[in-house]
Amino acid sequence: MDQNYRWYPIYTRSRAEKKAYDELTRKGILTYLPLKKSVKQWSDRKKIIEEPLIKSYLFVYISAKEYAEVLMTNGIARFIYFSGQIALIPEQQLNDLKLLLATTEDLEVLEYDIKPGERVLIKAGPFKGIMAELVSVQNKQRIILRLQNIGYAIEINTSIAFVEPV
Repeated sequence: MDQNYRWYPIYTRSRAEKKAYDELTRKGILTYLPLKKSVKQWSDRKKIIEEPLIKSYLFVYISAKEYAEVLMTNGIARFIYFSGQIALIPEQQLNDLKLLLATTEDLEVLEYDIKPGERVLIKAGPFKGIMAELVSVQNKQRIILRLQNIGYAIEINTSIAFVEPV
C-alpha cells in the first residue's frame, strides 16, 4: 500500500455510521465500518441486525490531502485526536479487529477509559495470534482486552489459559 496513505479513526454524528460509510465509499475513499450482529426483540418478532461495533466510529484509509474531503462528508463530525495529533491506526490492529468480528463469539465494547496493563498474546482458541493489552480477568473465562489508539476496550469470552505475556 502507498506510504502516504494511513488508517485514521473518524467520529460520526450519532447513528450516522452507515450513511457516512456509504457516502465515503461513493467518493472512492477506502472505509472500514466494523459491524456486529445482534438480535433485536420487538413485540411481534425477533430480527438479526448489523450494528456498529463501536458507536460513532469509522476508519478511513487516506493521505493528508484528503482530510478536508472526509470532513466535508455528510455524517462526519471530526477526526479522533490523541496527544494533540490526529490518531493513526496501525493496519495490523484493524486486521485484528476483523479477526475478532469473524468469530462467532459475543463481543462487547466497553466505553470507559481503561488504564494500560500487561501486553498479551492470545495463543489458542478463536482469537489466536491477536496481541492486545490485558485489562482485567473475570471468572477466568471473560477477559477484557484493549486495542491501542482507538480509546475503547473489547470484552471477549476466552480462557485465561489461552493468554501468555509478551
